Amino acid sequence: MSNLQTAEAMIAAYNAQDADAYVSFMTDAASEANYRGDVVREGKEGTRTGLKAVFAQFPENRVAIVDRHELGNYVVLREHVSRGTPADGTAVPEPFDVIAIYSFEGNKCSRVEFVR
Repeated sequence: MSNLQTAEAMIAAYNAQDADAYVSFMTDAASEANYRGDVVREGKEGTRTGLKAVFAQFPENRVAIVDRHELGNYVVLREHVSRGTPADGTAVPEPFDVIAIYSFEGNKCSRVEFVR
C-alpha cells in the first residue's frame, strides 16, 4: 500500500468513526498537531482516545478529500470537514476546510499536522 493509499484508508476509518482502525495505520509514537504548533493528540493511544471523544461529540462527523498529493514520505490532503449535529444538541458548526500533512516512517503514519 502506498502512503497515499494509507492516508486514504485513515480517512475511511475516520469516516466510519473507527478510532481503532484509524490508529492501526500509525506508529506507536505518532501524534496529531496543529501545523508547526501544539500537539493535540499524543501517541497512538492519545490519538485513539481523542478521536473517540470527537466521534462521541459529533456522531455525524465526516471528511471528504478534496485534493491529494504524495511526495516521498509525505501525503498532503485538502479535507472538507462537516461535523453535523453535536450529540448535546447545540448548534451545528459550520463545515471547514483543512490541509492535513501526513508524515510517514516506513509504511506507518508518524505525524499528522493540520493547517486551518
